[in-house]
Amino acid sequence: MLVAASFLIAAAVGVLSFGHSTKREVASGVVLGALGAATILAALGFCPFVSDAESTEGVLGVALAATFAWMFGAGTKAVFSQKAADLGSGDIRTGAFKLGWWWPWLLLSPTLVILVFFLYLPAYRTFTLSTKLTRLGTPRVGERCLSNFSELLVTNPAVVIMLPLTAVAFIWGVGMWHRRSEPGSWGHNLTRTIRPFGILIFLYSLYFIFENENGGYRLIYLNTVVISSSIVIVSMVAGLALAYLTFQNVRGITVYRTLLIWPYAISPPVAGILFFMMFNATGGIFAALANDFGFDFPNYATNSTLARLTIILASVWKLLGYNLLFFLAGLQTVPRDQIEAAALDGANAIQRFRSIVMPALGPIAFFLLITNLTFSFFDVYGTIDFLTKGAPAGATSVAIYELIRVGVDNGDLGRGAAQSVVLFLAVIGLTAWQFKQSEGRISYGSA
Repeated sequence: MLVAASFLIAAAVGVLSFGHSTKREVASGVVLGALGAATILAALGFCPFVSDAESTEGVLGVALAATFAWMFGAGTKAVFSQKAADLGSGDIRTGAFKLGWWWPWLLLSPTLVILVFFLYLPAYRTFTLSTKLTRLGTPRVGERCLSNFSELLVTNPAVVIMLPLTAVAFIWGVGMWHRRSEPGSWGHNLTRTIRPFGILIFLYSLYFIFENENGGYRLIYLNTVVISSSIVIVSMVAGLALAYLTFQNVRGITVYRTLLIWPYAISPPVAGILFFMMFNATGGIFAALANDFGFDFPNYATNSTLARLTIILASVWKLLGYNLLFFLAGLQTVPRDQIEAAALDGANAIQRFRSIVMPALGPIAFFLLITNLTFSFFDVYGTIDFLTKGAPAGATSVAIYELIRVGVDNGDLGRGAAQSVVLFLAVIGLTAWQFKQSEGRISYGSA
Protein backbone atom coordinates (compact mmCIF):
# COMPACT_ATOMS: atom_id res chain seq x y z
CA MET A 1 0.00 0.00 0.00
CA LEU A 2 2.75 2.46 0.97
CA VAL A 3 4.74 1.58 -2.16
CA ALA A 4 1.75 2.39 -4.38
CA ALA A 5 1.09 5.59 -2.43
CA SER A 6 4.75 6.59 -2.83
CA PHE A 7 4.64 6.22 -6.60
CA LEU A 8 1.32 8.08 -6.85
CA ILE A 9 2.65 10.96 -4.78
CA ALA A 10 5.91 10.94 -6.74
CA ALA A 11 4.01 11.06 -10.04
CA ALA A 12 1.94 14.02 -8.79
CA VAL A 13 5.06 15.83 -7.59
CA GLY A 14 6.77 15.12 -10.91
CA VAL A 15 3.85 16.71 -12.76
CA LEU A 16 3.95 19.79 -10.54
CA SER A 17 7.71 20.21 -10.93
CA PHE A 18 7.93 19.52 -14.67
CA GLY A 19 4.69 21.21 -15.80
CA HIS A 20 1.04 20.44 -16.41
CA SER A 21 0.01 22.80 -19.19
CA THR A 22 -0.13 20.14 -21.90
CA LYS A 23 -0.73 16.42 -21.99
CA ARG A 24 2.87 15.87 -23.02
CA GLU A 25 4.13 17.76 -19.96
CA VAL A 26 1.81 15.78 -17.69
CA ALA A 27 3.00 12.47 -19.14
CA SER A 28 6.64 13.53 -18.86
CA GLY A 29 6.11 14.63 -15.26
CA VAL A 30 4.51 11.29 -14.36
CA VAL A 31 7.40 9.35 -15.93
CA LEU A 32 10.09 11.50 -14.33
CA GLY A 33 8.39 11.42 -10.93
CA ALA A 34 8.05 7.65 -10.99
CA LEU A 35 11.65 7.32 -12.20
CA GLY A 36 12.93 9.49 -9.35
CA ALA A 37 10.95 7.52 -6.77
CA ALA A 38 12.08 4.20 -8.22
CA THR A 39 15.73 5.30 -8.16
CA ILE A 40 15.88 6.11 -4.44
CA LEU A 41 13.58 3.30 -3.30
CA ALA A 42 15.51 0.72 -5.31
CA ALA A 43 18.77 2.03 -3.82
CA LEU A 44 17.25 1.43 -0.37
CA GLY A 45 15.90 -1.97 -1.38
CA PHE A 46 12.36 -0.76 -0.52
CA CYS A 47 13.29 -1.29 3.13
CA PRO A 48 11.05 1.54 4.47
CA PHE A 49 7.99 -0.49 3.42
CA VAL A 50 8.84 -3.95 4.77
CA SER A 51 6.56 -5.44 7.39
CA ASP A 52 8.88 -4.91 10.36
CA ALA A 53 9.75 -1.30 9.52
CA GLU A 54 8.66 1.49 11.86
CA SER A 55 5.76 3.68 10.78
CA THR A 56 7.98 6.76 10.75
CA GLU A 57 10.34 5.00 8.35
CA GLY A 58 7.46 4.58 5.92
CA VAL A 59 6.77 8.31 6.14
CA LEU A 60 10.43 9.06 5.42
CA GLY A 61 10.34 6.65 2.49
CA VAL A 62 7.40 8.51 0.97
CA ALA A 63 9.15 11.83 1.59
CA LEU A 64 12.32 10.59 -0.12
CA ALA A 65 10.32 9.36 -3.10
CA ALA A 66 8.61 12.75 -3.42
CA THR A 67 11.93 14.61 -3.06
CA PHE A 68 13.67 12.64 -5.79
CA ALA A 69 10.60 12.99 -8.00
CA TRP A 70 10.84 16.76 -7.61
CA MET A 71 14.57 16.70 -8.35
CA PHE A 72 14.10 14.66 -11.52
CA GLY A 73 11.20 16.80 -12.75
CA ALA A 74 12.63 20.20 -11.87
CA GLY A 75 16.11 19.30 -13.11
CA THR A 76 14.86 18.04 -16.46
CA LYS A 77 12.62 21.08 -16.88
CA ALA A 78 15.55 23.42 -16.17
CA VAL A 79 17.67 21.70 -18.84
CA PHE A 80 14.93 21.90 -21.48
CA SER A 81 14.11 25.50 -20.56
CA GLN A 82 17.75 26.52 -20.99
CA LYS A 83 17.98 24.78 -24.36
CA ALA A 84 14.77 26.44 -25.52
CA ALA A 85 16.09 29.83 -24.41
CA ASP A 86 19.32 29.28 -26.30
CA LEU A 87 17.47 28.25 -29.46
CA GLY A 88 15.02 31.14 -29.22
CA SER A 89 17.60 33.81 -28.57
CA GLY A 90 18.32 34.28 -32.26
CA ASP A 91 22.08 34.04 -31.82
CA ILE A 92 24.02 32.06 -34.36
CA ARG A 93 26.28 29.71 -32.46
CA THR A 94 29.22 28.20 -34.31
CA GLY A 95 31.31 25.33 -33.05
CA ALA A 96 34.33 26.46 -31.08
CA PHE A 97 35.97 23.04 -30.74
CA LYS A 98 37.16 21.64 -34.04
CA LEU A 99 38.94 18.61 -32.59
CA GLY A 100 35.86 16.56 -31.73
CA TRP A 101 33.11 16.34 -29.15
CA TRP A 102 35.46 14.79 -26.60
CA TRP A 103 37.75 17.85 -26.43
CA PRO A 104 35.57 19.87 -23.97
CA TRP A 105 35.22 16.79 -21.75
CA LEU A 106 38.99 16.37 -21.78
CA LEU A 107 39.45 19.96 -20.62
CA LEU A 108 36.82 19.49 -17.92
CA SER A 109 38.17 16.14 -16.76
CA PRO A 110 40.41 17.48 -13.92
CA THR A 111 37.47 19.35 -12.39
CA LEU A 112 35.11 16.43 -12.90
CA VAL A 113 37.54 13.99 -11.29
CA ILE A 114 37.91 16.25 -8.25
CA LEU A 115 34.13 16.67 -7.95
CA VAL A 116 33.46 12.96 -8.27
CA PHE A 117 36.10 11.73 -5.81
CA PHE A 118 35.99 14.56 -3.28
CA LEU A 119 32.32 15.64 -3.38
CA TYR A 120 29.85 13.28 -5.04
CA LEU A 121 31.37 9.98 -3.94
CA PRO A 122 31.81 11.07 -0.28
CA ALA A 123 28.22 12.37 -0.29
CA TYR A 124 26.98 9.04 -1.62
CA ARG A 125 29.05 7.11 0.92
CA THR A 126 27.71 9.29 3.73
CA PHE A 127 24.13 8.56 2.72
CA THR A 128 24.77 4.81 2.49
CA LEU A 129 26.54 4.92 5.86
CA SER A 130 23.51 6.64 7.38
CA THR A 131 21.47 3.49 6.71
CA LYS A 132 23.91 1.24 8.59
CA LEU A 133 24.54 0.22 12.19
CA THR A 134 28.28 0.50 12.55
CA ARG A 135 30.78 1.84 15.04
CA LEU A 136 34.24 3.28 14.62
CA GLY A 137 36.86 0.52 14.69
CA THR A 138 34.28 -2.29 14.47
CA PRO A 139 34.23 -4.39 11.27
CA ARG A 140 30.61 -5.52 11.73
CA VAL A 141 27.97 -3.62 9.80
CA GLY A 142 24.22 -4.04 10.18
CA GLU A 143 21.39 -2.70 8.07
CA ARG A 144 19.15 -0.10 9.74
CA CYS A 145 17.33 1.28 6.70
CA LEU A 146 16.03 4.71 7.82
CA SER A 147 16.02 4.02 11.57
CA ASN A 148 18.91 6.41 12.13
CA PHE A 149 16.68 9.15 10.74
CA SER A 150 13.37 8.06 12.26
CA GLU A 151 14.80 8.05 15.79
CA LEU A 152 15.36 11.79 15.44
CA LEU A 153 11.60 12.29 14.95
CA VAL A 154 8.55 11.82 17.14
CA THR A 155 6.90 8.42 16.96
CA ASN A 156 3.59 9.83 15.70
CA PRO A 157 3.60 9.65 11.87
CA ALA A 158 0.58 11.97 11.63
CA VAL A 159 2.53 14.76 13.33
CA VAL A 160 5.55 14.21 11.08
CA ILE A 161 3.35 14.43 7.99
CA MET A 162 0.73 17.02 8.84
CA LEU A 163 2.73 19.80 10.50
CA PRO A 164 5.20 20.48 7.63
CA LEU A 165 2.50 19.95 4.98
CA THR A 166 0.15 22.36 6.75
CA ALA A 167 2.88 24.99 6.90
CA VAL A 168 3.72 24.50 3.21
CA ALA A 169 0.04 24.66 2.25
CA PHE A 170 -0.40 27.89 4.21
CA ILE A 171 2.65 29.49 2.58
CA TRP A 172 1.51 28.35 -0.88
CA GLY A 173 -2.00 29.67 -0.28
CA VAL A 174 -0.73 33.06 0.87
CA GLY A 175 1.49 33.26 -2.22
CA MET A 176 -1.39 32.41 -4.55
CA TRP A 177 -3.63 34.96 -2.82
CA HIS A 178 -0.90 37.58 -3.24
CA ARG A 179 -0.47 36.87 -6.95
CA ARG A 180 -4.20 36.94 -7.68
CA SER A 181 -5.10 40.01 -5.62
CA GLU A 182 -5.02 43.44 -7.19
CA PRO A 183 -2.03 45.65 -6.32
CA GLY A 184 -2.98 48.17 -3.67
CA SER A 185 -5.91 46.15 -2.31
CA TRP A 186 -6.10 45.11 1.33
CA GLY A 187 -5.52 41.46 0.40
CA HIS A 188 -2.41 42.30 -1.58
CA ASN A 189 -1.00 44.41 1.25
CA LEU A 190 -1.86 41.79 3.86
CA THR A 191 -0.22 38.92 1.99
CA ARG A 192 2.83 41.07 1.22
CA THR A 193 3.23 41.53 4.97
CA ILE A 194 2.74 37.84 5.77
CA ARG A 195 4.88 36.29 3.02
CA PRO A 196 8.32 37.10 4.53
CA PHE A 197 7.29 35.18 7.67
CA GLY A 198 6.61 31.99 5.70
CA ILE A 199 10.02 30.51 6.44
CA LEU A 200 9.52 31.20 10.17
CA ILE A 201 6.20 29.36 10.11
CA PHE A 202 7.80 26.38 8.39
CA LEU A 203 10.75 26.31 10.81
CA TYR A 204 8.35 26.51 13.75
CA SER A 205 6.38 23.54 12.41
CA LEU A 206 9.58 21.48 12.12
CA TYR A 207 10.33 22.10 15.80
CA PHE A 208 7.48 19.79 16.86
CA ILE A 209 8.38 16.86 14.61
CA PHE A 210 11.74 16.22 16.31
CA GLU A 211 12.03 13.93 19.32
CA ASN A 212 12.05 15.69 22.69
CA GLU A 213 12.48 12.78 25.11
CA ASN A 214 15.75 11.37 26.49
CA GLY A 215 18.03 14.00 24.99
CA GLY A 216 16.16 14.14 21.68
CA TYR A 217 17.01 16.17 18.61
CA ARG A 218 14.49 18.95 19.30
CA LEU A 219 16.89 20.92 21.50
CA ILE A 220 19.65 20.53 18.89
CA TYR A 221 17.30 21.89 16.24
CA LEU A 222 16.29 24.84 18.43
CA ASN A 223 19.92 25.69 19.24
CA THR A 224 20.88 25.52 15.57
CA VAL A 225 18.07 27.83 14.45
CA VAL A 226 18.55 30.37 17.25
CA ILE A 227 22.34 30.53 17.18
CA SER A 228 22.74 30.39 13.38
CA SER A 229 20.06 32.97 12.61
CA SER A 230 21.39 35.31 15.31
CA ILE A 231 24.95 35.05 13.98
CA VAL A 232 23.84 35.81 10.41
CA ILE A 233 21.54 38.72 11.28
CA VAL A 234 23.78 40.44 13.83
CA SER A 235 27.00 40.01 11.84
CA MET A 236 25.49 41.39 8.64
CA VAL A 237 23.75 44.33 10.31
CA ALA A 238 26.82 45.21 12.36
CA GLY A 239 29.09 44.75 9.34
CA LEU A 240 26.97 47.07 7.22
CA ALA A 241 26.81 49.68 9.98
CA LEU A 242 30.58 49.63 10.51
CA ALA A 243 31.20 49.71 6.75
CA TYR A 244 28.96 52.77 6.43
CA LEU A 245 30.84 54.48 9.26
CA THR A 246 34.33 53.59 8.02
CA PHE A 247 33.44 54.63 4.48
CA GLN A 248 33.66 58.24 5.62
CA ASN A 249 36.72 60.19 4.53
CA VAL A 250 38.49 61.00 7.81
CA ARG A 251 42.13 61.01 8.83
CA GLY A 252 43.55 57.56 9.59
CA ILE A 253 40.50 55.71 8.27
CA THR A 254 42.73 53.12 6.54
CA VAL A 255 44.22 52.12 9.88
CA TYR A 256 40.74 51.78 11.42
CA ARG A 257 39.55 49.61 8.54
CA THR A 258 42.59 47.35 8.80
CA LEU A 259 42.12 46.86 12.54
CA LEU A 260 38.44 46.02 12.05
CA ILE A 261 39.16 43.49 9.28
CA TRP A 262 41.94 41.67 11.17
CA PRO A 263 39.68 39.43 13.33
CA TYR A 264 38.62 37.52 10.20
CA ALA A 265 42.17 36.16 9.91
CA ILE A 266 41.67 34.35 13.24
CA SER A 267 40.32 30.79 13.10
CA PRO A 268 37.09 29.89 14.97
CA PRO A 269 38.92 27.81 17.64
CA VAL A 270 41.23 30.75 18.39
CA ALA A 271 38.20 33.03 18.65
CA GLY A 272 36.74 30.58 21.15
CA ILE A 273 39.96 30.61 23.20
CA LEU A 274 40.09 34.42 23.22
CA PHE A 275 36.51 34.77 24.41
CA PHE A 276 37.07 32.04 26.99
CA MET A 277 39.98 34.06 28.36
CA MET A 278 37.78 37.16 28.52
CA PHE A 279 34.50 35.73 29.83
CA ASN A 280 35.68 32.91 32.10
CA ALA A 281 34.13 33.47 35.53
CA THR A 282 37.16 32.30 37.51
CA GLY A 283 40.22 33.60 35.68
CA GLY A 284 38.86 35.74 32.86
CA ILE A 285 39.78 39.36 32.20
CA PHE A 286 36.26 40.70 32.73
CA ALA A 287 35.85 38.65 35.92
CA ALA A 288 39.04 40.18 37.32
CA LEU A 289 37.88 43.69 36.46
CA ALA A 290 34.48 43.04 38.02
CA ASN A 291 36.08 41.76 41.21
CA ASP A 292 38.20 44.92 41.44
CA PHE A 293 35.00 46.98 41.49
CA GLY A 294 33.22 44.64 43.90
CA PHE A 295 30.89 42.91 41.43
CA ASP A 296 30.32 39.21 40.82
CA PHE A 297 30.85 38.36 37.16
CA PRO A 298 28.18 35.88 35.92
CA ASN A 299 29.31 32.44 34.82
CA TYR A 300 28.13 31.92 31.27
CA ALA A 301 28.94 28.18 31.46
CA THR A 302 26.06 27.60 33.89
CA ASN A 303 23.43 29.77 32.20
CA SER A 304 21.96 28.63 28.87
CA THR A 305 21.03 32.15 27.72
CA LEU A 306 24.45 33.61 28.56
CA ALA A 307 26.18 30.63 26.94
CA ARG A 308 24.27 31.11 23.68
CA LEU A 309 24.95 34.87 23.75
CA THR A 310 28.66 34.24 24.26
CA ILE A 311 28.80 31.87 21.28
CA ILE A 312 26.91 34.38 19.15
CA LEU A 313 29.14 37.25 20.22
CA ALA A 314 32.36 35.32 19.49
CA SER A 315 31.11 34.21 16.07
CA VAL A 316 29.88 37.70 15.16
CA TRP A 317 33.25 39.16 16.12
CA LYS A 318 34.93 36.55 13.92
CA LEU A 319 32.68 37.32 10.92
CA LEU A 320 32.58 41.09 11.29
CA GLY A 321 35.75 41.79 9.33
CA TYR A 322 34.62 39.58 6.44
CA ASN A 323 31.28 41.36 6.09
CA LEU A 324 32.91 44.76 6.56
CA LEU A 325 35.35 44.10 3.72
CA PHE A 326 32.64 43.20 1.21
CA PHE A 327 30.28 45.97 2.26
CA LEU A 328 33.10 48.51 1.92
CA ALA A 329 33.75 47.28 -1.61
CA GLY A 330 30.04 47.52 -2.36
CA LEU A 331 29.73 51.06 -1.04
CA GLN A 332 32.39 52.17 -3.51
CA THR A 333 30.10 51.13 -6.38
CA VAL A 334 27.13 53.21 -5.18
CA PRO A 335 26.58 56.04 -7.70
CA ARG A 336 27.39 59.30 -5.96
CA ASP A 337 25.44 61.37 -8.47
CA GLN A 338 22.19 59.61 -7.49
CA ILE A 339 22.81 60.27 -3.80
CA GLU A 340 23.52 63.95 -4.52
CA ALA A 341 20.44 64.23 -6.73
CA ALA A 342 18.28 62.65 -4.02
CA ALA A 343 19.71 65.07 -1.44
CA LEU A 344 18.85 68.00 -3.69
CA ASP A 345 15.31 66.66 -4.01
CA GLY A 346 14.93 66.75 -0.24
CA ALA A 347 15.52 63.08 0.67
CA ASN A 348 17.00 62.66 4.13
CA ALA A 349 19.85 60.28 5.01
CA ILE A 350 17.55 57.38 5.88
CA GLN A 351 15.58 57.72 2.63
CA ARG A 352 18.79 57.91 0.57
CA PHE A 353 20.17 54.83 2.32
CA ARG A 354 16.97 52.82 1.85
CA SER A 355 16.25 53.82 -1.77
CA ILE A 356 19.73 54.08 -3.27
CA VAL A 357 22.39 52.41 -1.13
CA MET A 358 20.52 49.25 -0.17
CA PRO A 359 19.43 48.29 -3.75
CA ALA A 360 23.02 48.80 -4.92
CA LEU A 361 24.28 46.52 -2.15
CA GLY A 362 21.70 43.83 -2.95
CA PRO A 363 24.03 41.38 -4.78
CA ILE A 364 26.74 41.68 -2.13
CA ALA A 365 24.23 41.29 0.70
CA PHE A 366 22.83 38.15 -0.95
CA PHE A 367 26.32 36.69 -1.35
CA LEU A 368 27.13 37.46 2.29
CA LEU A 369 23.85 35.90 3.39
CA ILE A 370 24.86 32.58 1.80
CA THR A 371 28.43 32.62 3.12
CA ASN A 372 27.40 33.73 6.62
CA LEU A 373 24.78 31.01 6.73
CA THR A 374 27.38 28.41 5.78
CA PHE A 375 29.71 29.67 8.51
CA SER A 376 26.97 29.66 11.15
CA PHE A 377 26.07 26.06 10.33
CA PHE A 378 29.54 24.54 9.99
CA ASP A 379 32.49 26.69 11.12
CA VAL A 380 30.93 27.52 14.49
CA TYR A 381 32.01 24.09 15.75
CA GLY A 382 35.49 25.25 16.77
CA THR A 383 34.15 28.18 18.76
CA ILE A 384 31.64 26.02 20.64
CA ASP A 385 34.19 23.28 21.32
CA PHE A 386 36.59 25.68 23.03
CA LEU A 387 34.01 27.88 24.75
CA THR A 388 31.26 25.62 26.09
CA LYS A 389 31.60 22.08 24.65
CA GLY A 390 27.83 22.12 24.22
CA ALA A 391 27.16 23.01 27.87
CA PRO A 392 25.20 23.76 29.93
CA ALA A 393 23.01 20.67 29.48
CA GLY A 394 23.31 20.77 25.69
CA ALA A 395 22.10 24.40 25.45
CA THR A 396 24.84 25.31 22.94
CA SER A 397 25.07 21.98 21.09
CA VAL A 398 24.17 22.75 17.49
CA ALA A 399 23.78 20.30 14.61
CA ILE A 400 27.43 20.27 13.52
CA TYR A 401 28.67 19.85 17.11
CA GLU A 402 26.18 17.07 17.84
CA LEU A 403 26.99 15.03 14.74
CA ILE A 404 30.73 15.18 15.47
CA ARG A 405 30.08 14.25 19.09
CA VAL A 406 27.94 11.28 18.05
CA GLY A 407 29.86 10.18 14.97
CA VAL A 408 33.47 10.85 15.97
CA ASP A 409 33.69 11.13 19.75
CA ASN A 410 31.20 8.32 20.45
CA GLY A 411 32.14 6.37 17.33
CA ASP A 412 28.53 5.84 16.17
CA LEU A 413 29.16 6.35 12.46
CA GLY A 414 25.66 5.48 11.28
CA ARG A 415 23.87 7.97 13.52
CA GLY A 416 26.50 10.64 12.86
CA ALA A 417 26.14 10.17 9.10
CA ALA A 418 22.35 10.45 9.40
CA GLN A 419 22.66 13.75 11.24
CA SER A 420 25.12 15.03 8.65
CA VAL A 421 22.62 14.22 5.89
CA VAL A 422 19.91 16.13 7.81
CA LEU A 423 22.23 19.13 8.16
CA PHE A 424 23.19 18.95 4.49
CA LEU A 425 19.56 18.90 3.38
CA ALA A 426 18.76 21.81 5.70
CA VAL A 427 21.53 23.97 4.22
CA ILE A 428 20.57 23.05 0.65
CA GLY A 429 16.90 23.79 1.37
CA LEU A 430 17.60 27.18 2.94
CA THR A 431 19.97 28.14 0.13
CA ALA A 432 17.42 27.16 -2.53
CA TRP A 433 14.73 29.14 -0.69
CA GLN A 434 16.99 32.21 -0.57
CA PHE A 435 17.68 31.97 -4.32
CA LYS A 436 13.95 31.66 -4.95
CA GLN A 437 13.15 34.67 -2.79
CA SER A 438 15.84 36.78 -4.47
CA GLU A 439 14.40 36.34 -7.98
CA GLY A 440 13.35 39.71 -9.34
CA ARG A 441 14.51 41.54 -6.20
CA ILE A 442 18.26 41.76 -6.79
CA SER A 443 19.71 43.62 -9.75
CA TYR A 444 23.23 42.87 -10.91
CA GLY A 445 23.45 45.77 -13.31
CA SER A 446 21.57 48.57 -14.98
CA ALA A 447 19.14 47.72 -17.72
